[in-house]
Amino acid sequence: MSGSLVNKRLVAVVGALVIGLWGTWAMANVLNMGDGLTSLQFVPVGNLGNAADTTGYGSVSYAYSIGKFEVTAGQYCAFLNAVAATDQYGLYNPRMDANFTPVYVSDKYGCGIVQSGTAGSYTYSISADRANRPVNFIGWGDAARFCNWLENGQRATGVEDQTTTEDGSYVLNGATSNAALMAVTRKTGAIYVIPTENEWYKPAYYDPNKSGGAGYWLYPTRSNSFPSNSVDPNGKDNANFVIGTSYSVGSPYWETEVGAFSSSPGAYGTSDMGGNVWEWNEAVVSSTQRGLRGGSFLDTEYGMESTDRWEYWANFEYNFMGLRVAEIPEPVTMAMLALGGLGMLLKRKNAGQ
Repeated sequence: MSGSLVNKRLVAVVGALVIGLWGTWAMANVLNMGDGLTSLQFVPVGNLGNAADTTGYGSVSYAYSIGKFEVTAGQYCAFLNAVAATDQYGLYNPRMDANFTPVYVSDKYGCGIVQSGTAGSYTYSISADRANRPVNFIGWGDAARFCNWLENGQRATGVEDQTTTEDGSYVLNGATSNAALMAVTRKTGAIYVIPTENEWYKPAYYDPNKSGGAGYWLYPTRSNSFPSNSVDPNGKDNANFVIGTSYSVGSPYWETEVGAFSSSPGAYGTSDMGGNVWEWNEAVVSSTQRGLRGGSFLDTEYGMESTDRWEYWANFEYNFMGLRVAEIPEPVTMAMLALGGLGMLLKRKNAGQ
């Protein structure tokens, strides 16, 4: 925390409602996207100090929150419009455009974000039928820059600099190479972050109310049984993945809207932690690769199981790569909780919303 002890979360929530604050400081607001669009939402993850799974993952000793849904293409489009007028660090991948002419089969499956204009005046758009599906074709560095932007209050300056994407939860300073991104670490006191592998694993598989006592499921749908890939809002064990040649959605969307499997949540209320898109985490799996979890719309059940983990180069952007943001309480917030200040905290947060 800085000397002013400003509550950064409150700034991000309240400040995001203000347009044109302090002259040139305009704000986007992915925390309140408006009618018909899914906002960035968080669910609390409690049960501090839970035991790890037999895989060795899942134990977290502190309270935090994690995204109820994956970051949507609509939210990422708002981010691009806020900072990527020039896009010097490649936050936009042309393959995001669903009409991109593929050179390879993997070039298709774009989430639908379209870039218009020329460098220095780029703008970005997405159709309503695609805005609530997960963003894809993002690398670990893109995910870190999105978190930095949240940490900095969603400033809309048109540029990627220290006040928007290059500092905040992570010090990037223009890092784009795999080696440079592998060296990046979370800053002390960061609020909006890429989850650690344990922070991701716990809400995916841990269930404090599991029959027979708290424990872990094999799938992030509170089940040990092989799930269905049918898009059924009443299905109790469903996810977006491939069975044979049968896709949950198929062309032209491939991805389901976040929350489509509303009857198959994790124990803490998360959706789509299995299938849809692989989600980046902070794990340094090797000297050259970062961790991903959860599987995708292009994969079989592989990836969804708690025993499955995957890794890729941090600067690589692919059709199955996405993000779920975690939110870590500030030290002052943790102190309030410890002193029984939860009611006052909720009032402050609700007032900001």
